[in-house]
Amino acid sequence: MYDLVIRGGSVVTPAGVLSTDVAVFGEKIAALGAPLEGREVIDAAGKLVFPGVIDPHVHFALPVGGSVSSDDFYSGSVAAACGGVTSVIDFTVGASDRSIPDDLRRRLEDAKPSIIDYAFHGEVVGWRPGRVEEMREAAALGVKSFKFFTAYGASGRRTDTGPLLQAFQALAEIDAVAVVHAEDDSMIETLSALLSNEEWGRMESVAKVRPDVCEASAVNTVGWLAATTGVRCHIVHLSSALGLAEALHARERGADLSVETCPQYLLLTSDVYNAPEGHLYSAAPALRSAEDNAVLWDGLASGDIDFAATDHCPFTRTQKEWKGAFDRLPGGLPGVELLLPLLYSEGVLRGKLPLCELASITSERAAKRYGLFPRKGCLLPGSDADLVIFDPEEVWHVQAGALRMNVDFSPYENLELIGKTWQTISRGEVIYSEGRVLGKKGRGVFLNR
Repeated sequence: MYDLVIRGGSVVTPAGVLSTDVAVFGEKIAALGAPLEGREVIDAAGKLVFPGVIDPHVHFALPVGGSVSSDDFYSGSVAAACGGVTSVIDFTVGASDRSIPDDLRRRLEDAKPSIIDYAFHGEVVGWRPGRVEEMREAAALGVKSFKFFTAYGASGRRTDTGPLLQAFQALAEIDAVAVVHAEDDSMIETLSALLSNEEWGRMESVAKVRPDVCEASAVNTVGWLAATTGVRCHIVHLSSALGLAEALHARERGADLSVETCPQYLLLTSDVYNAPEGHLYSAAPALRSAEDNAVLWDGLASGDIDFAATDHCPFTRTQKEWKGAFDRLPGGLPGVELLLPLLYSEGVLRGKLPLCELASITSERAAKRYGLFPRKGCLLPGSDADLVIFDPEEVWHVQAGALRMNVDFSPYENLELIGKTWQTISRGEVIYSEGRVLGKKGRGVFLNR
């Protein structure tokens, strides 16, 4: 007899929807079939059963410009579990005077309170050729993806084209993934210099200095370098139709290039900057147009965009208090708790996204890209028993006060959604059920990739 059986649900996989039970033994999926018997049985009739969601881009306890993102690894992982997320990939916090392995050791301490499983991208700051051994050591410690910025030169985070070429060559040799925040810093600096004092004091100016061509230019350069070096490369938080066109062009040139987008670039537009609280939407890249939203939805549905992430980087209203200019705000938006409900309600139910594609873009493809598959990202015997039982009919409204994310506003406040996470199971343990968090602090484990 199995330890746990999820009975009677519609199991959603990338290949199809199955009417089958799912059996769990210990921390692993043991069998799919019907009827199966277990010591404990969860009646999932009328529910959808998904593989546990993987959010491959979050920022818990991230220092930003004298502030720290408002979710730490405990509160952030609790919010994630409430939304059906069973694994996250966060980032080390890079510095030019520290090594990436040292950064990793610090973040492993930060992450100990997590109730869900976690991995890390190694953030690369101040890269130089002599630091290749750091990447090799970090890879041996289980980090197989490394984050670069083509922007933020003023803070020292930017990696210029020459060092980026050398870094890509090194990562190709150790079969690691180059993860890139792609915006053209030269364009940002040039456009910023043209702003008047009055324009610096308007939130909508963020869209002027970080336009879609800024993203597209950087994706073009990164894509060419990826094609030239053969590195596996990934573009984070793609926001524009122009950026997607350049990503597709890079693939035509032979680049092994994957891309992600985020709910904010599917659902929000730059019009929000004109609202009385437009400053709360500070983030980079900037929000775009409804036309860009539509192209990105199409890209998700077709597979041109590989998967979805949230870039969860939350700040409170106090932290985002307006200080007279848009560049004085911490950048980032909350979202880890809402990834699956938003994509289901605004994507699947509106005919923008096939149901089975949802299992691909919230779980399987990220697991494959980042070396977690088949332990994570699927519902196969031998895989970790990470599952989401989702009520496809529950109608609710997004309200910041009712969410577990440690923020006092939501970009989607009062949006009516249909469909909500009912239960979340992590390695065979029910960690969230019908509004109650059951997972114990510190139960999450580091995922050595």
